Amino acid sequence: MDKLLALRVFMDVAQTGGFSRAAQRRAVATSSVTRLIDGLEASLGVALLTRSTRQVTLTDAGAAYLEQVARLLSDLDEADASVADGGSEAVGPLRVSVPVSFGRLCVGPHIAAFLRAHPRVSLELVLSDAYVDLAAERIDVAVRIGTPEHHPQLIVRPLAGHRRHVVASPGYLACHGTPARPEDLALHECLRFAYQAGPQRWSFLRGGAVQAVEVDGRLAANNADILREAALGGSGIALLAQWLVEEDVRAGRLQRLFADYAINPQDQDVNIHAAWLPNRRHSRKVHAFVDFLQRHMPCAS
Repeated sequence: MDKLLALRVFMDVAQTGGFSRAAQRRAVATSSVTRLIDGLEASLGVALLTRSTRQVTLTDAGAAYLEQVARLLSDLDEADASVADGGSEAVGPLRVSVPVSFGRLCVGPHIAAFLRAHPRVSLELVLSDAYVDLAAERIDVAVRIGTPEHHPQLIVRPLAGHRRHVVASPGYLACHGTPARPEDLALHECLRFAYQAGPQRWSFLRGGAVQAVEVDGRLAANNADILREAALGGSGIALLAQWLVEEDVRAGRLQRLFADYAINPQDQDVNIHAAWLPNRRHSRKVHAFVDFLQRHMPCAS
C-alpha cells in the first residue's frame, strides 16, 4: 500500500463525504479508493470511517487521525513548495495577513497585477486587524501598521510612512463645537480603535514637542471602516489613516482638525512594515510580494 497516497485519499473522502466523490477528485476508480482506505484501516487496526448507504462519516478515531494527517500533509506540501521557491522564480502558495481596511484600499486594487506578474504563485489574503501569530497561523508574510515588534524571530522591513488625521463631520462640529487645542478633545466624544479598554492616549507632535491627550468616548471598534462610518454619521471625532479619509476630507464629508500636528495613538514610531519568519528568509515569493507591494503603495506614502 502506498501510505502517502492512502493518507491523501483519506483526506479526500473526509472532505467530500463519499468514496465516489473522492474517486472523482483523484480521477481513479471508486474501487481503488475503497482498497486504499481498507488497507489504511487494516494497518492501523481501527475503523476511521463509518459507512452507510447514504453517507460516509468519520469515527472518533478518524476525526482525531484526520487532524494530524491534515497537519502532516500541509507540512509536506509546504516543504515541497519551499524547495521550489528557492529558485529564480516565485513559486507556490503564499499566505499573507493584511489589516482589513488597508487591504481593501491599498492592497486589493493591485492583486490582479501581482498575480499576472507571478503566474506560479497562488495567493491567499487573510484580512485581520489582529497581530496574528505567523507560525501558528501559517502566515508567510504579514503587513502591519504600527511600531514593529522587537522580536528576534521576525524579520521586519519598512514599507512606507503612515500619517493619520483627526477628523469629524461638519454636522458633529456644528452641534458640539470645534476643538481649538488638542486638550479640548477631553470634552468630546472620541471614536477609538480598540487597542485597550478604557480611555486612550493620542499623541500630538509639533516643533519637536509631544503633547499626550487622554481621549474617551462611547464607541470603540477593532475595525477602521466602522470608525470612519461613525465619524461620517456624526458620532464623534476619530483618529484615522490619511489613506482612509482623504477622499472624505476632499469632498467635505469630514473636516480635518489639528492639521499642523503629526498625530498618532500612544506613540510616534508608526509606519507600515512587512514581517516574516526567518525560515522564509530566502523565499522568492515572499520577497516578490513585499517588493511588489512597496512599489504600489501610493495611498500609504
